[in-house]
Amino acid sequence: MKTSRVSFAAALAAGTVLLFSGPAFAHVSVQPGEATKGGYATINFKVPNERDNASTTQLEVNFPIDQPLTSVMPQDVPGWTVTVEKSKLEKPLTVHGKQVNEAVTKVTWSGGKIEPGKFQQFPLSVGKLPENADQMVFKSLQTYDNGEVVRWIEEVKDGAAEPQNPAPVLKLTAPKGDDHHGGDAKADAKNAGDKDGKDAKGGHDEAASEHGSDTTARVLGVAGIVVGLGGVAFGVAARRRSA
Repeated sequence: MKTSRVSFAAALAAGTVLLFSGPAFAHVSVQPGEATKGGYATINFKVPNERDNASTTQLEVNFPIDQPLTSVMPQDVPGWTVTVEKSKLEKPLTVHGKQVNEAVTKVTWSGGKIEPGKFQQFPLSVGKLPENADQMVFKSLQTYDNGEVVRWIEEVKDGAAEPQNPAPVLKLTAPKGDDHHGGDAKADAKNAGDKDGKDAKGGHDEAASEHGSDTTARVLGVAGIVVGLGGVAFGVAARRRSA
C-alpha cells in the first residue's frame, strides 16, 4: 500500500510539472528575445504545433501601430507564402533623410503545414527599432487545418503570472557603446606606435652600425699610419747603420 501511494504521488508530481511547463514552452515566441534600440535586427517567429490531431497552416503577426517599422523584409520559407501589409502613418517619419508615409502593420505566412510534434521558424529583418521603448509586442494568430484559431495576444504584466496565451515580445536593450571604428582607431594607433617604434629602433641600429663602421675605419686608418711611420723610421735607421 505504501509503495502504491509513493508511485501515485510521483506520477501526480510529474503530471503537475508537465501541466504547468507545457503551455509556457509551446507558445509562439520571438527569437532571439532581445535586440538593440534604434538598430536593425533579424528575428524569427518560432511556431510550435500544439495539437496532436491538427496541423498549423497559417501564422498572422501584427505589428504595433504606435511603434512603426519602416523596414520589414521576410526571408523565404520553403512551402509557405508570405504577405506583407502596410498602412499609412498619421505622422510621417524621416528615415535616412527621406520621408516615409507608411509602415508595415501585418505579416502573414500561409500555404504551408506544421505537423503535430514539429515547429517552424519564420525569419524577418526589421528596423529601425524604437529608441524610446523597452519592448515591442507582436500579437499573433495561429490557425490550424481543423479551423481552430489560437490568439496569442495577451500581454505579460509586471509581477503577474504568464497569461494563458501570451503575445510574442521582443525586448529592446540600450546600445552597448562598442564602437568598431574606435577599436580600429586604437588598433591603428597601436600599429602605428609599433611601426614608429620599429622604425626608431631600426634607425638607431642603422646609426649604431654606421657609427661602428666609421669608428672601425678610423682605427684601421690610424693603425696604418702608425705602421707606415714605423716602416719609415726603420728604413732611416737601416740607412744610417749602412753608412
